[in-house]
Amino acid sequence: MLVHICCSVDSHFFLQKLQHDYPNEKLTGFFYDPNIHPYSEYQLRLLDVKRSCKKLGIELLEGEYDFEAWMEAVRGLQNEPEKGKRCEVCFDKRFERSAQKALELGEKSFTTTLLVSPLKSQEQLKRSGDIFFQKHGIEFIAYDYRTNGGTQEQSRVTKEEQLYRQDYCGCIYGLTIQREQQHRLMDEMFSPLANQILPSSIQERLDMYTYRNELEEKNIAYKIIKEKFLNYRQFSHKIVSAKTEIIPSYALFYSTLPRKKAEGKVEFLHNNIGYFNREEIMFVTLEFFNSTCNFKYKSVNELLFNPPSVDEELKFRTILTDTHYNLSPIIIVEKIPQTKLTIELNAKIYEDTREKLIII
Repeated sequence: MLVHICCSVDSHFFLQKLQHDYPNEKLTGFFYDPNIHPYSEYQLRLLDVKRSCKKLGIELLEGEYDFEAWMEAVRGLQNEPEKGKRCEVCFDKRFERSAQKALELGEKSFTTTLLVSPLKSQEQLKRSGDIFFQKHGIEFIAYDYRTNGGTQEQSRVTKEEQLYRQDYCGCIYGLTIQREQQHRLMDEMFSPLANQILPSSIQERLDMYTYRNELEEKNIAYKIIKEKFLNYRQFSHKIVSAKTEIIPSYALFYSTLPRKKAEGKVEFLHNNIGYFNREEIMFVTLEFFNSTCNFKYKSVNELLFNPPSVDEELKFRTILTDTHYNLSPIIIVEKIPQTKLTIELNAKIYEDTREKLIII
């Protein structure tokens, strides 16, 4: 039997149940989910599914990540709610490819781990599956492992196996609607040009779960926990002089302006810090930044495209301000400007939760 797989949270429990109920059935996993966005999230879910299938002794095949074709298929359905028409089209596309893969492998039936997801309509899935049975002759088996405490059991398995538990279905449209309803920043879509790994980003989780797999290969015990913290995302930043010249600059992590813009000038210098006369802004030179942190940046532009880690930025902030609680804008420049400036800084600080791996 071919089993279409959407994520490890659904698949691990679902596959365990199939192995128990059908011990003589050879199961082949098929990860085909071009709806998952962004691609780093796709990589993360695939990474965890590979681990899960390996633990269960199930062969896993990966389908094509034809995201553009998926986008075309759901064109015009962007505002459909969860379990609406967009989801139905999404199921149809994934079932079509799963049925084709089952035919290629000589299988007579297929199913999907989506059936166990409480966010999905089983009736909707069954309708899509029945269409492909009539079209291809591949029987769709609709197992119901949600009832009789199945959802609670699935949650237990997820926790015990320390699976990656995503908090959105996968597609950009569902994510957009969900974050708007939650009044939350859609920070999953942030991907800095400089490739700096941001706290609670998909890339941070991808690195952590990759490290988790390495620890398991070495039989090193670990635990994945969650912690609350103050997160930060910077949308844009620019400094313009009185002569309308853009001054190359870099704003450190946690730098914000309440009105996103400030006009004024550096009032005085003290201990290598230039103090602006508005919004508690501080300026430091790249030379001072290099000497304090033992960096070797040749220009601010180099810093922009190859920044240090967030932890290193926070260490410098603490050295400069002698506190862990300082949120003033700290801006790095080649030399302290002595002219009137217009500083634009669009950024947000917000409460967030992230996963953390500890070795035990």
